[in-house]
Amino acid sequence: MQGDAVAGSGEPGGDGFGVDISSPPKLMEIGKGEIIKQGSDVAILAYGSMVYPSVDAAEQLSRNGIHPTVVNARFVKPLDEELIISLAREHRLIVTVEEAYLAGGFGSAVMELLEARGLQDSVKVVRMGVPDEIVTHGDPKRLLGDYGLNAEGISSKVSETLAGMDNSKHGNRRIRAVK
Repeated sequence: MQGDAVAGSGEPGGDGFGVDISSPPKLMEIGKGEIIKQGSDVAILAYGSMVYPSVDAAEQLSRNGIHPTVVNARFVKPLDEELIISLAREHRLIVTVEEAYLAGGFGSAVMELLEARGLQDSVKVVRMGVPDEIVTHGDPKRLLGDYGLNAEGISSKVSETLAGMDNSKHGNRRIRAVK
């Protein structure tokens, strides 16, 4: 992570992800996400301040043999439909990560897009964000950690979900004694 401030923490001086200030700014196409890391096992679509912890989670996952694609989604509206559809066809799991309420948020928009395109049954989607409840005030890092919206929480959720998918795919292979 660049700088000392936590992106989205409300602290001044937070850095933008991947911002190169040594060259003139480039035009950013509205509604287009950016693939930060290419992988094959899971696509992590991060929005806003969740890009940094998603990249850190991808590094943790890579050390454990899981190869994630990480996307800086950049926009909720309009969504990068072409990119999301492509990711849904290339990955068995999509994890959306947002520092916002889940109800009506970025992950919901991704699920609606997949449903509209008939892909809702071909890829599993897990949404990570804030549940529909009152959030207490406190240290932003601690609160994000409480909701699993840090590198460890994202990495853990991806690992647990993939393990669960593998277990259900292969069925329960325990031998059962029957009387």
